[in-house]
Amino acid sequence: MKIFQFLPFLFLVSWSSFGQVNSYTISFENAIHHEAGITAKFSNIEKDTFAVRMSRTSPGRYALHEFAKNVYNFKATDGNGNQLNVVRPDPYQWQILGHDGEVNISYTLFANRGDGTYSQIDETHAHLNIPATFMYAPSLSERKIEVDFKVRKDLDWKVATQLPLVSGTTYSAPDLQYFMDSPTEVSNFGLREFVVDGQTIQLALHHNGTEEELNTYFEKVKKVVLAEKEVYGELPTFDYGKYTFLACYIPNASGDGMEHRNSTILTSTRSLAEGGMDNNIGTVSHEFFHAWNVERIRPESLEPFNFEEANMSGALWFAEGFTSYYTGLILCRARLISPQKYVEGLSGTFNYVWNSPARQFFNPIEMSYQAPFVDAATSVDPVNRENTFISYYSYGSVLGLALDLSLRESDLNLDDYMKLVWQTYGKNETPYTVADLQRTLNMYAGKDFGDAFFNNYIYNSKMPDYERFLKFVGVVLIQNASEPYFGVTVVLDGDGNGKISSNPKMNSPAYNAGLDNGDIITAINGDPYPKSEQFDAVIKQFSVGDTIKIDFERFGQKKTAQVILTANPTYTLSLFESEGENPTAEVLKSREDWLRLE
Repeated sequence: MKIFQFLPFLFLVSWSSFGQVNSYTISFENAIHHEAGITAKFSNIEKDTFAVRMSRTSPGRYALHEFAKNVYNFKATDGNGNQLNVVRPDPYQWQILGHDGEVNISYTLFANRGDGTYSQIDETHAHLNIPATFMYAPSLSERKIEVDFKVRKDLDWKVATQLPLVSGTTYSAPDLQYFMDSPTEVSNFGLREFVVDGQTIQLALHHNGTEEELNTYFEKVKKVVLAEKEVYGELPTFDYGKYTFLACYIPNASGDGMEHRNSTILTSTRSLAEGGMDNNIGTVSHEFFHAWNVERIRPESLEPFNFEEANMSGALWFAEGFTSYYTGLILCRARLISPQKYVEGLSGTFNYVWNSPARQFFNPIEMSYQAPFVDAATSVDPVNRENTFISYYSYGSVLGLALDLSLRESDLNLDDYMKLVWQTYGKNETPYTVADLQRTLNMYAGKDFGDAFFNNYIYNSKMPDYERFLKFVGVVLIQNASEPYFGVTVVLDGDGNGKISSNPKMNSPAYNAGLDNGDIITAINGDPYPKSEQFDAVIKQFSVGDTIKIDFERFGQKKTAQVILTANPTYTLSLFESEGENPTAEVLKSREDWLRLE
């Protein structure tokens, strides 16, 4: 996220030299029970009522996360150690009264989820997402911050973070925005680094594997970094000349990735020895691409980041979606996956978007607006996401594919468009609007092309001509029109019957027959539900156009439905060669240019 330019930074350092520093300590004596002890000192307070609070959001997330729920044992004293009165006006805030210009607070934090949003403390590490860990004072958000991480020396812990080192285990941030954007890993991690154009790229890996595995994985990371640099032509200027991958590949982590300005969190339960060597590198590709797209090429709607309310943006189809498009493409260009694996891997995302009923309700901008409801948000009431929502990651990804291939028909490409966006908005950190993206595409590809793309596919929900665009690079779309389709997910219940476990897709055979989520299928064409077979295998025994009788129970009542099977709408994407077709030299050249195979 955009935090500061260098001149304001110098001003902040100068200002903080007059003693305006918010100081924190964090210690981990009770790590075995997932607790941290945290203290903070705030001085030169002018107002009688001083408020501190826990964030409700986290950089890179768009939904609310109520971090205050894990805080207890809160105390506040003045500069002489006198206990102060504390008022709780809302669940997120502590108002402190009667101070003498200085307030010292202490509290206990419980933390046991190791991912990109929350914190986790145990005897393997202290994995700290700053908004989930530290209280802050909104009225002092411009002050410099220092934090001393009291590492467990008995566990050989050390500190990895994008925060600059002051001395020992004390680190600093120029202001609250930078502090909150600076995740920190405290553990006995392994460290590797290399220098690119005068800047240091680090991998701090907390795992249970070997040094050899770390070395092998770091070579993959290096290939990703260099391939993504090629897209933009240069690395961003990292604020302290360093970018750090903070990776935790341990059994007690939760799989995630979260971008930050000069670092990223990477978490997985997969060890490098058990699938992580290949399966974890995609998150590296995605998150490092964010160092340009979303951290510096940044939507105006996310500036400044709000720690008290949900952050909504209509540009996530671009910020997250185009980044998702490049995630797999970069792995292919870096020779970490084959062209065949890359192309075939597009099928799932393509089908998810192409066959979704949700496009009739929301365009990509409006899908982006749904982020506060879906981005690791929690709720207990049922929703109809199967029919009303397409992830902006996936939606933007397939639109990125279409834009790239359609540009290539005109001897242009998405890389150069991204370079232009970078030069215009990212490099000088000027926040953009969706209209700015359209204007930039008009500049690059012509007004007719740019307006058509945005009017059809961004402001509306039409689908591009993928068959034509894919054929240009020797990729074929294949649909098995003879395979029957039912339209819901069915699982075995405790009695060996089939339970519908998803909302039927609109206009699917199950939907049109009146079946619903939670219905219990007891018989098919009069025969008891086949307990020994998967439901999809049973359906494949029929033909497109067949009518099958479904006996089911709903709310304890026996019912019957007549389901007319239709053709499976799913497509597969394959290289021409995989289907026995020989691509022309011209097609092969287009593919080589796209995947950088030359």
